Amino acid sequence: MRHNRTKEKLQNGETVYGCFVRYPNAALVEVLGYCGWDFIVFDGEHGTIEAADCEQMVRAAELQGVTPIARVPVNQPHVILRFLDTGAQGLHVPMVRSAADTEALVRSVKYQPRGLRGLAAVRAADYGQRMPLGEYIGQANAETLVVAHIETEDAVEALPQIVAVDGLDVAFLGPTDLSNSLGIPGQTKHPKFEAACRRFTDALSGSRVALGIMVPNAEAAQYWKGHGARYITVGLESVLAPACRNYLKAARE
Repeated sequence: MRHNRTKEKLQNGETVYGCFVRYPNAALVEVLGYCGWDFIVFDGEHGTIEAADCEQMVRAAELQGVTPIARVPVNQPHVILRFLDTGAQGLHVPMVRSAADTEALVRSVKYQPRGLRGLAAVRAADYGQRMPLGEYIGQANAETLVVAHIETEDAVEALPQIVAVDGLDVAFLGPTDLSNSLGIPGQTKHPKFEAACRRFTDALSGSRVALGIMVPNAEAAQYWKGHGARYITVGLESVLAPACRNYLKAARE
């Protein structure tokens, strides 16, 4: 089990930056690894990434010491197990709505005595070649990062109970789904959305759980960092598209 540098930075109060990738391509991850990201999230919810793809992408991230994190499509133990067995060092789980959902998530990620994750000599455990499995599970429980997506109005209201669950590392605000839940899809400047964000930040103020957020650009990243976010992500498309357009505009002048 490799040391999770992203989790260590969060525990030290630092801010970390990551990129969401939804395409099942290890070479793309390898290239991104040269860019200085703290972590890369392999999106198995809104992308076409399956567990087998994730395993190759994890290997590519490890080449540059970037923390590999998987986003699963559902909060179900058998799905979480397959993605974590690839060696991913963290897990994003969508649509967490309550403390009970969060407890179920943590128990699926952690081995006993905290959780119920199934144990085998898989890639995450270095195929059982480096250390006894009894030693491995202690390391895995300590190193694996747990991220809960808060994407609905009822989840925002339940945040005080959610962040109290032992083992949760990041409460991640999903702006698009949250705006949709509020009945104002995509309107992230709407007063109703901004009020929900204030409730979100207030609930995490002083908490051991880090505030996570998806941003569209660097300006938004700076804004959210100023409002307490320490786990800041951006979609690959949000970085790639402006760079391509700026290049073509300059090249054609």
